[in-house]
Amino acid sequence: MKRLLLRSGKSPFDVVPVEEALHRDVFATNSGNLIFSDAAHKILTVPGRTEVVSNGIATDVNAAARINEEYDAFVVPLANAFRPSFEVPLQRLTRLISKLKIPVVVLGVGAQAGLDNDAARLKAMEPTVRGFVSAVLDHSASLGVRGEFTAKYLTDMGFRDVEIIGCPSLFMHGDRLGVEKRAAELTPQSRIAINGSHSAVRSGGLAPIITSTHARYENLCFIGQNLTDARQLHWRDINSSAGRLKQMPTHPDHPMYREGKARVYVDPVTWIDDLKEYDFSFGSRIHGNIAALLAGTPVTVLCGDSRTLELCRYFEIPHRQLNEVPADVDPARLYEEADFGALNGNHRERFDRFMGFLEKNGLENTFTHGDGGEAFEKQLRALKFPAGVRPWIDADLASLTSRFGWLQQRITELDTNNAQLKRELAKSRALGAKAAAKAAAVIPAPSIYRRARRVVGGPLRRALKPAK
Repeated sequence: MKRLLLRSGKSPFDVVPVEEALHRDVFATNSGNLIFSDAAHKILTVPGRTEVVSNGIATDVNAAARINEEYDAFVVPLANAFRPSFEVPLQRLTRLISKLKIPVVVLGVGAQAGLDNDAARLKAMEPTVRGFVSAVLDHSASLGVRGEFTAKYLTDMGFRDVEIIGCPSLFMHGDRLGVEKRAAELTPQSRIAINGSHSAVRSGGLAPIITSTHARYENLCFIGQNLTDARQLHWRDINSSAGRLKQMPTHPDHPMYREGKARVYVDPVTWIDDLKEYDFSFGSRIHGNIAALLAGTPVTVLCGDSRTLELCRYFEIPHRQLNEVPADVDPARLYEEADFGALNGNHRERFDRFMGFLEKNGLENTFTHGDGGEAFEKQLRALKFPAGVRPWIDADLASLTSRFGWLQQRITELDTNNAQLKRELAKSRALGAKAAAKAAAVIPAPSIYRRARRVVGGPLRRALKPAK
């Protein structure tokens, strides 16, 4: 039985209550991360042959010896890791990889730039990227990247063992991807999901699109992905710069919040299941729309940067550039123009390419070597996951019980930990006082001669020094 260590916020089988999930930040600030890590977990789990263990997002460089001893490979699904704000975690990950003696396989890493694909903003972190890619290629046959922009970015640096494989998320169901329009056209009663990042809402032009769509469609729902979004919905927490953006439908002052038309999911399974009931999904979030595609729901991605654009181009997902979309765009028009022929028709070819990449790097997959994910799905469906996080607009007993119950539990834990720390501190101080007293008793007081020499020795030497 091979054991693979997978970098992911949590295992797909970990059922975490909403309060605990937000406290621990199980999706590393963006729930979209769980879409591709859960997909990788399923793809690589081969019953009787391969066990996949979630490592968590935090990188412990000191764990290298344990990882070498307990695992056969370290698998690292990544998103837009080549960006300035991720440089320090990338350096830490490089240090860990450099200490490993087992294979290291990176799935779908991407570089982030604007829609102009200008990599100039990444120039300052080029040594970090070089170090990371070199460390990975020392442990694997090739590096898997998201699309053409990232591939060119790395080949321009001189790297050759780079393969475009897209993102594991769209291979969650194997070589099947049947996205079809279930309605002839969208109507004001159609169920529509819209998604978007804080930057797209603040300065990318998405805010007026949300406003105009909200006015047209009574069953519109905003699906957020950030930890900030989830904390706003569940705790009405706005104590951050992102949390104070009132144009976000997850802000308590937004009309969609007050109408209960916002969600954040802490588990991909409930996210995808809910999207099966929608007619259309659109917005700037790539994994928010991939979740819809996995549900068979039509989408149009409004691309705001290179990371979303290159994935849409590779998978042939219907998309527009956000800066070219009018503020009053009607989703009905986007729905009408969306064509899923190439997305569905070429999926098998992309799937085979991804499976070939895994094989080249010594990894088996459930679709070629296992049961096609049947055991994985059976185990997943036997669990009861929390529903999507909703706006906190009610004050009934049920809505308060879980929140205040969790808070009471946290207070009790903190009190216990605080008491333990006080005991340890008192013990440490007592031991320190005894040690100081013992040291003082052992060290003899300096003699009168030595004290006098210390005081007058310097001046006397200077006085006796011959004049030049």
